[in-house]
Amino acid sequence: MGFGFVFPGQGSQSVGMLGEWAGSSDAAPLRETFSEAAGVLGYDLWELISAGPAEQLNATEYTQPALLAAGIALWRLWRQRGGAEPEVVCGHSLGEFTALVAADALEFAEALALVRMRGQLMQAAVPADRGAMAAILGLEDAAVVQVCRDNAEGQVLEAVNFNAPGQVVVAGERTAVQRAIEAARALGAKRAVVLPVSVPAHSSLMRPAAERLAERLGAVHWRAPRLAFISAVDAREHRDPGELPGLLTRQLASPVRWSDTVRALIARRLSPIIECGPGKVLTALNRRIGREGHLECLALEDSGSLEQALAAVACGDDNA
Repeated sequence: MGFGFVFPGQGSQSVGMLGEWAGSSDAAPLRETFSEAAGVLGYDLWELISAGPAEQLNATEYTQPALLAAGIALWRLWRQRGGAEPEVVCGHSLGEFTALVAADALEFAEALALVRMRGQLMQAAVPADRGAMAAILGLEDAAVVQVCRDNAEGQVLEAVNFNAPGQVVVAGERTAVQRAIEAARALGAKRAVVLPVSVPAHSSLMRPAAERLAERLGAVHWRAPRLAFISAVDAREHRDPGELPGLLTRQLASPVRWSDTVRALIARRLSPIIECGPGKVLTALNRRIGREGHLECLALEDSGSLEQALAAVACGDDNA
């Protein structure tokens, strides 16, 4: 029985992330990765994640390279420490680029340039005061979809992240998102809150950005993923490198089907599922999705959690 690696997307960033590794004996892969990133981007990405300002780190054109670099730094550390290769990799939104770098389908430097452009295109597609996203907790997926239909009133309002049972994110025009929040609360949602993001990601408002990104993706030299890659666009495995540009284009303006993606990992009897990136946002979602099957979910947060994950994988090999 193998295990899976998952890579987070926007929302996992914070000033000071990865700081616990800076003075450790495991710091070398992080320094090398962020030095490489600085050479591509032309600015000190490590300084940004270490000291901020938060407003800059949270601007999507900076957030995306930061999370990509963080995920690859921890991936390289995992491999340097003797961690085995996972059977499957996948990512949440931006995390799909990180997963594809880990699977050797895409060069790290190329991915950095791509996600910086992706962030710039997303930001340019919708004025900052027009779009919004909101998390709705405690309602069934179908109920949230219906809330969007009932409250669009001619505006864009869509369910865009199916993150876990009872946790759906909606996106669209700001006034429509506010109507959805009020309607969801009236239906008994446990929480319905605006998210601190600068763009209505994965909504149809992102189609102009997706069209521009498609041109750039088509010029990339893609390789077949060396590890099995399951996309959160459709919760299916994709091995043909010719499919990857279309998937990543479609991803930008279509929902993230994270619940279905994790269920696809569960169906393959993968355990544990290890989150490779700052924080443990996906780990919390994965536990919720895999609750009935008692899915083991781990995150590479610090040296202690790294040792735990290495031991869990080694134990799995011994029992195979």
